[in-house]
Amino acid sequence: MRRVGFVCHLLARHGTIALAALVSPYRAARQEVRAQGGQFVEVYVKASPTTCRRRDVKGMYKRAARGEIRNFTGVDDPYEPPLDAEIEVDTETEGPVGSAAQIIVRLEQLGVIASQPALAAS
Repeated sequence: MRRVGFVCHLLARHGTIALAALVSPYRAARQEVRAQGGQFVEVYVKASPTTCRRRDVKGMYKRAARGEIRNFTGVDDPYEPPLDAEIEVDTETEGPVGSAAQIIVRLEQLGVIASQPALAAS
């Protein structure tokens, strides 16, 4: 998380929007990256451990439950939900398209990306 945050911060300093999709289970690490300065937008993609296990196409949760993977978030290592995420999408009640639309709208509201006119139906 820290290394990726550092690289994103460097890119942002040069005018690039950097997106990083990470499992970042610890609040302290997220706060550390936020404190580096610049615009930091935290997106909390909310899903229960049960839902994560159900969606696990790689079988990582099963391997962690058998003890083959240690310190696995949601199995034998905690996940600390954000207290101050700028965006939260609940993937248990909203599908991928709705979640993506919600993220884009919020990024526009925050001034991270320019508002785009709706595409005309073809």
